[in-house]
Amino acid sequence: MVLNKICSLHDCKTPLTFMDLPEPVPGPGGILIKVSACGVCHTELDEIEGRTPPPSFPVVPGHQVVGRVSAIGKDSRKFSIGDRVGVAWIFSACEKCKFCVSGHENLCPVFKATGRDANGGYAEYMTVPEKFAYPMPKTFSDAQAAPLLCAGAIGYRSLKLTGLKDGGNLGLTGFGASAHLVLKMVRYIYPSTNVFVFARNEKERLFAKSLGAVWAGDTDDQPPELLDCIIDTTPAWKPVVEALKNLDRGGRLVINAIRKESSDKNYLLNLDYPSHLWMEKEIKSVANVTRADVFKFINLAAEMHIKPEVQEYSLNEANQALVDLKSGKIRGAKVLQIS
Repeated sequence: MVLNKICSLHDCKTPLTFMDLPEPVPGPGGILIKVSACGVCHTELDEIEGRTPPPSFPVVPGHQVVGRVSAIGKDSRKFSIGDRVGVAWIFSACEKCKFCVSGHENLCPVFKATGRDANGGYAEYMTVPEKFAYPMPKTFSDAQAAPLLCAGAIGYRSLKLTGLKDGGNLGLTGFGASAHLVLKMVRYIYPSTNVFVFARNEKERLFAKSLGAVWAGDTDDQPPELLDCIIDTTPAWKPVVEALKNLDRGGRLVINAIRKESSDKNYLLNLDYPSHLWMEKEIKSVANVTRADVFKFINLAAEMHIKPEVQEYSLNEANQALVDLKSGKIRGAKVLQIS
């Protein structure tokens, strides 16, 4: 399925259309993947609605891709035909700039994103440089593996950036695909850490408690304790401002969102320096992921035997999956079954 133009999901319920494309051919150092499953991410909404638009149209969205290698390009040696592989948001980087050389290829000036700058996984086939594909452990089904490649990997990076130490208090504002995997990670890596969840939907709050959250409330509720760090996974500004007032002295807010919707930007006018930022509180953004983030999280997930909560759709139902995501009808992660 392809995106042909920018549109609002409030007005257009079918932003993606079917299109017959020629089967792609892997270039030197590349592989061809027969896609079996692809996760549905809020970043697709950002692409469709123009907050992070593709550089050209049409484009095939999708950056949580699982499939099998069906062809190998010249000089490609990492994989064999039939290997199960995954592709994440990072499609390629220059591998030469100061950011790439230091392991921060997520900040590369020519970073390319799967499903935005290059065709992604809402299709039967896609190509990718073999250096940016990952062997997938047998522990997971295709549908379970797909969310690990973005929701899990970006959650892993967000958790690292908090500087959390075991025994601290962690907040999660928004409780979708990424946050529920972060909670699972925290329970495994930091067993003495208390997790507090902020979510508008009562079902999400109950879901969080079932996974081990010690408290769950609405976005603007006040938790029983101040928090050492908070990860924001929402598309809005209000949760950012509300989260800052719940940080302890020296606390850090990590914003895990590629863009913020502008519908509530006036909420920033309510930012009050003494209550929201004073006492050395910090705000840090998450920009993309590195290959190391993806690789390390996939292996951690296999070690933990993480089983993401998924809702499955057929490729024909991709537009419905996006509408459900936009409307907040979500528990865990949404995944398209391609083949």
